[in-house]
Amino acid sequence: MTSDLASLDFCYLTTTGRISGNPHRIEIWFALFEETVYLMAGDRDRSDWIRNLQADPTALTVQDGPEPFDAVARELSGAERDEWWARAVAAYPPYADYQVKTDRLIPILLAERVVD
Repeated sequence: MTSDLASLDFCYLTTTGRISGNPHRIEIWFALFEETVYLMAGDRDRSDWIRNLQADPTALTVQDGPEPFDAVARELSGAERDEWWARAVAAYPPYADYQVKTDRLIPILLAERVVD
């Protein structure tokens, strides 16, 4: 499968701590496809950002350029996740190795831009 992703790069996420209520900013892999941002965890990524977004999917700001934007997160599952996993591996083959190194399913989250 050849990758049909527009890009696979890093962006900044700001989430709100589910316990502290404080903002947390991290750099993370993302894929851009048809103006939709997909957030990609890594093999060692056990960070709180995923749990923060599971607790409050609306507490998200994404910055992949000069201007950050508010977004709502949704974790992919089933066939939708499988489709995006194949795209991620085609764009960045080491993802296949990441999955082998862990006993958990590496999450992929969709970040939908909030439109005012």
